[in-house]
Amino acid sequence: MSLPDWQQIDTVLLDMDGTLLDLHFDTYFWLTHMPKAYADHHDMSEEDALAELNKSFVGLKGTLNWYCLDHWSELTGLPIAELKRDVEHKIGFRPHVKDFLKTLKEMGKRTVIVTNAHRDSVDLKMEHTQLDQLVDRVISSHDYQEPKESQAFWDHLLREEPFDKHRTLLVDDSQAVLKSAETWGIRWLLTIYHPDSQQPPNTDSEFPGVHHFDELDF
Repeated sequence: MSLPDWQQIDTVLLDMDGTLLDLHFDTYFWLTHMPKAYADHHDMSEEDALAELNKSFVGLKGTLNWYCLDHWSELTGLPIAELKRDVEHKIGFRPHVKDFLKTLKEMGKRTVIVTNAHRDSVDLKMEHTQLDQLVDRVISSHDYQEPKESQAFWDHLLREEPFDKHRTLLVDDSQAVLKSAETWGIRWLLTIYHPDSQQPPNTDSEFPGVHHFDELDF
């Protein structure tokens, strides 16, 4: 498997968090801000709060509930969507994203964001970045009630957003999602080595990848 051959690609499916937007916002929210709010709400230490929340994390990863703000609100007793606004100043683009999307548009590629993020989170990020104005469409896995890790997600996507899987590129920082897309038959796959600007990069991937989009040749 190699880096994209743009002559063989018509559609570019793009993850949002960790691919187009800096994952630092989400990392900070889920591992720092939300546990602190949970500790305050339940009158416990932040360490105990994180330990208790970690029990809830087990078994949820890769499921729709893992990404569902309504589920986490019910589980924690906190207004998760509202809490995200407390740290919305941390929402930001990854390097070179705007130039990358502009180039794809100039090349006539159809660009579709496919994200596991809940619609409330999507709306907040679009409000803050206007990212939706830089692509052709934004799809949340919650629209289909199936996460991208599920084969059913791609079946839904193909019915609603027709594309040739052999002439489609998916860019995603999740190895599980890329694996799912590979199994389903998407030909071109690319990962992001540095999704969170505040964490070290991770090049441990079976898929080709880049740190930032300026490394791609067009």
